[in-house]
Amino acid sequence: METMNVCCDQIASSNSNQLHVLAVDDSNIDRKVIEKLLKVSSFKVTVVDSGSRALEYLGLEDDKNSTRFDDGSGLKVNLIMTDYSMPGMTGFELLKKIKNSSALKEIPVVIMSSENIVTRIDRCLEEGAEDYLLKPVKLSDVRRLKDSILKTAGDLSRKRKRNDDRLPVLPSSLSCHRNLNISPPASPQQPTPKLC
Repeated sequence: METMNVCCDQIASSNSNQLHVLAVDDSNIDRKVIEKLLKVSSFKVTVVDSGSRALEYLGLEDDKNSTRFDDGSGLKVNLIMTDYSMPGMTGFELLKKIKNSSALKEIPVVIMSSENIVTRIDRCLEEGAEDYLLKPVKLSDVRRLKDSILKTAGDLSRKRKRNDDRLPVLPSSLSCHRNLNISPPASPQQPTPKLC
């Protein structure tokens, strides 16, 4: 049975500072636990029960690049948390599809698993996972993730502002150039007229 639970009560009272998490887990109990932890930490939450439902929500079904992750209601996904071991599509396969999407590759993906297998953890991190959490996920894990996301978003915002500050500011009208009728020099020997 596939489930998609968009928390409408969270959407109605949305706060522009709230981060939106797409949580993916085939276990109903684990979905409820992670949803509760995320809500307690002031996240907006959408939960789905499979990798294919996550791709559908994100607009990537059938391997199409899309930007449906902002579905018009202002619910841009800021973080994806997915179980590793799921039937159909594993969390690792979902991670690869997201990281191969030009529209979604910047969204952090966290893998959750009850299995502490070093090679699996390394493979997920090498493929671009933000973190790998061992289940049961704890409130401290969720709060640490939130702090990390907010710090990263703040760093990006400051970097963009610094880059914007470096751009030259051009006057909207250059008064000394307004009435000049300048044509290019006829030959390389002809001097270029002075503008001001």
